[in-house]
Amino acid sequence: MPRVTVPAGQDPLVYVWTGLAAPLTTAAAGYSSAVYEHSTLSLREFEAARITLARINGCTLCLDWRTARDVPSRSADPDAVPESFYEAVGSPEEAAVLDEREQLAAEFARRYATDHLGIDEELWHRLHAAFSDDELVDLALCVGSWLALGRFNQVFDIDGACRVPAPAPG
Repeated sequence: MPRVTVPAGQDPLVYVWTGLAAPLTTAAAGYSSAVYEHSTLSLREFEAARITLARINGCTLCLDWRTARDVPSRSADPDAVPESFYEAVGSPEEAAVLDEREQLAAEFARRYATDHLGIDEELWHRLHAAFSDDELVDLALCVGSWLALGRFNQVFDIDGACRVPAPAPG
């Protein structure tokens, strides 16, 4: 049940994001949109970090989300990232399915969300060997968005009412 009053018949997620604290929710939505529209990370790097945060946050909306399917500007192919990829992230099969940068994106996301003060020089060394400084800032801003906004949806208990629609039969 949402932690704020939602008028009868309104979708809690839509109501909170469009009807409350509009100056801030509009800016937050702009940040989220910028992450999806302007990140220079590859789609698989982006998704490795994003699904890691979705699992940590327990955000239903984010767990069901597939950027290639749900943000057409990110990929011409809605199935560009197979479900086996998502299953491999954070599993024992990760090293066999994800490349080094994808694994690092997932590890950075996990540590950013669960042990940010424990991100040590060894991880930074591996990150700098694989990513430019510009890409690292991009990754951190993406992860920060998912951490904050995914938890926002969880704290207000508004993610369960919204489901990403299934793709139209092809």
